[in-house]
Amino acid sequence: MSGLTLGLVGNICLAFLFFPVTRGSSVLQLVGLTSEASIKYHIWLGHIAMTIFTAHGLCYIIFWAKTDQISQMLGWDKIAVSNVAGEIGLLAGLAMWITSIPRIRRKIFELFFNTHHLYILFVVFFVLHVGFSYSCIMLPGFYLFLIDRYLRFLQSQQRIRLVSARILPCDTVELNFFKSPGLSYNPTSILFVNVPVISKSQWHPFTITSSSNVDPDKLSVVIKSEGSWSRKLFQKLSSPSPLDRLEVSIEGPYGPASTHFTGHDMLVMISGGSGITPFISIIRELLSLANNSTGKTPRILLISAFKKSQDLAMLDLILPVLGTTLDISPLEVQIEAYVTREKKSAENNRQLVQTLWFKPKAEDSPVSAILGPKSWLWLAAIISSSFIIFLVLIGFLTRYYIYPIDHNSNTIYATSWRGGLNMLLICVSIVITATAAFLWNKKQHSKEMTRIQNTEKPTPIASPASWFYNAERELESLPHQSFVQATRVHYGERPNLKKILMEIEATNVGVLVSGPKKMRQEVGEICASGFANNLHFESIAFSW
Repeated sequence: MSGLTLGLVGNICLAFLFFPVTRGSSVLQLVGLTSEASIKYHIWLGHIAMTIFTAHGLCYIIFWAKTDQISQMLGWDKIAVSNVAGEIGLLAGLAMWITSIPRIRRKIFELFFNTHHLYILFVVFFVLHVGFSYSCIMLPGFYLFLIDRYLRFLQSQQRIRLVSARILPCDTVELNFFKSPGLSYNPTSILFVNVPVISKSQWHPFTITSSSNVDPDKLSVVIKSEGSWSRKLFQKLSSPSPLDRLEVSIEGPYGPASTHFTGHDMLVMISGGSGITPFISIIRELLSLANNSTGKTPRILLISAFKKSQDLAMLDLILPVLGTTLDISPLEVQIEAYVTREKKSAENNRQLVQTLWFKPKAEDSPVSAILGPKSWLWLAAIISSSFIIFLVLIGFLTRYYIYPIDHNSNTIYATSWRGGLNMLLICVSIVITATAAFLWNKKQHSKEMTRIQNTEKPTPIASPASWFYNAERELESLPHQSFVQATRVHYGERPNLKKILMEIEATNVGVLVSGPKKMRQEVGEICASGFANNLHFESIAFSW
């Protein structure tokens, strides 16, 4: 009885397990979650579900062993529960659970990533174990996940046009993609990037640093060389023999449905290292609002901590690669940059910022929403139409295949195989409707495809200069001057965050933190201490 109860409780966890990893789902945005913020709930539910299912299996094994029914482990009942299917599903779940241990996941990511595809076996044998009727508790979440996963698969098969790459001296690269003018996204959105020449299986999320209002035809992400994948990418792009083309696939973008940054009188952005990247998109968005809106734009205090002076080149990314036609003066910005491991500027090690321009191919696609600008309507249409098609197919299957076996013969159609056929028809229904929607929207993007083919490769005279790291400046970099004048660089010290925050006099201050966990915790404790009621804390974290 205990084993049965544990199984039923585990089913409840399974009902919610797939919602957090459905990146394009409207459910996440309805509850105010983004895809990266919801991952932790998937992890928690996964741990709970696997703990319960493991206990569920052990209870039955112990019971069978004590009652001399151990042979039940090999039972595959035609009508009732199939024990073998449950054991196979449990083994697949255990493999995923073990490889998701943080140390294994971070050290051997590809093992974790590839093993996690065992969720297919887990779900299939779960359905074969309990039958389709009892597994319907998890159907809503898994149904949305299947649609989302197939749409992401279709998007990932396209090669995206990479326009340029900006190589910074701090082992950082900015990738600039051509995007559909109709694609809009909010600050702090992320993009999953795959570079087949480095790894065909690895997909890595990066913060989008561009703004769809400031850069209508371009989407940018910044990648700092911190892991093996990013180091290989940087080495390939910064090699003496420059590339004229780099094949890239993407999934996304994914981000918040709305932002609340303009609701504050002042924004304090605190970053450590590459944690500055989400703030770049916020500053660009506020710059657009300051030029186009009659309302008040919040003042900005950006506090950035870097290890070395060459990392100051990250500040070059605040404005696009070729500058901006927007007036910078309406946006009140103050930048405090801290170089913690150097006492003075490394004058003798200055390096130029390089820009690589890539050749387009006719088959390259712009970055665009997988279902076009009206993605919510298309998603609703896919969900409803695929479910109707599934009901029609299962009706025909039952009437003309299963019913004659059950009623016109001496045999009963196996419950497990009935469940397997139901799952197959669900997949067929989703593939039909999602493919049709994808192909229709792809046809609508034909104008952008023609535009890509006719766009000539830019031939700049030189790469944009660095504000802080190079003495020379080009004419197009003059708009950066106001940012340069608003920047102070502190060498050999760390920011006194408590003093800085306590001295702020604005009545409504949004405090955004992106960086190491220790930094986020420190700022969170300061804001929660009660000494300053005007501080509203928000942590931006992308690591899990």
